[in-house]
Amino acid sequence: MTTIANNVASPALLAAMNPSAASAASTSASATQDRFMKLLVTQMKNQDPLNPLDNAQVTSQLAQLSTVSGIDKMNTTLESMIASQQSGSAVQAAGMIGHGVLAPGKQMALASGNAVFGVDLAAPAEKVKVTVRDINGVAVHTIDLGAKDAGTLALAWDGVKDDGSKAADGAYTFDVAASAGTAAVSATALAFGQVSSVSTSAAGVKLNVTNLGAIGMTDVRQIL
Repeated sequence: MTTIANNVASPALLAAMNPSAASAASTSASATQDRFMKLLVTQMKNQDPLNPLDNAQVTSQLAQLSTVSGIDKMNTTLESMIASQQSGSAVQAAGMIGHGVLAPGKQMALASGNAVFGVDLAAPAEKVKVTVRDINGVAVHTIDLGAKDAGTLALAWDGVKDDGSKAADGAYTFDVAASAGTAAVSATALAFGQVSSVSTSAAGVKLNVTNLGAIGMTDVRQIL
C-alpha cells in the first residue's frame, strides 16, 4: 500500500493546487474544488495508518480551499459591479456631449475676440491675478480678480491686451496667482473645451474634449 510519509502533501497534490498561470486562468473554481476533494480523499485512503492525518490538518486544508473559492467568487462579483458602473458612467458621460467643460489646463483659445477659461481656488483668497501669455510666453494681458471665495470660477477674456490693442485669434496660455495675506493660496488653472464624444476602455470612461484631448469624468470641474 502506498503511504504518505509524515502526512506531508505529495508533489502531485501541490502541483494540482498550484497550476501554471495559463492553466489557472482557464480552470473554474468548481473544477478546482472537485480536483482538490478527489486528491484529499486519495491522500486519506493512502495515508499511513500508524500516522494518519489529524482533524486539524484536514480542517486547515478545507478552510484554505474555502478561502480560495470565496476570493474567486468575490472577484467575479467585483468584475460584474465594475462593468455595470462603467456602463452607467458611459451613459452619464454621453449626456455631456455638446456641452462645454472646465478641466485642469493652462491653454486658452481666443476665437472671434472671445476666450473662456477658469480658476479653481482651494481656499478663499484676498488677491487673485491671471496673466495671459502669447505662444512665445510673453505676457499680453493681466486680469486682477480681487478677493474670491474658494471654488471654481468661470472667466472670459475679450481679447483686449494691456496696451489697448486687440489680440489676434489663436492659442494662448495663462497663469494664476492667488494669496491670502502673505500666504499663497493653491489655484488651479482650468482650460475650456467642448465635449465632442465619449470613449470607453480598460482605463475607464473618457471624454474627448476639444482643446483638452481625452480627460476623465473626475477631471471636469464645471459644466458650462
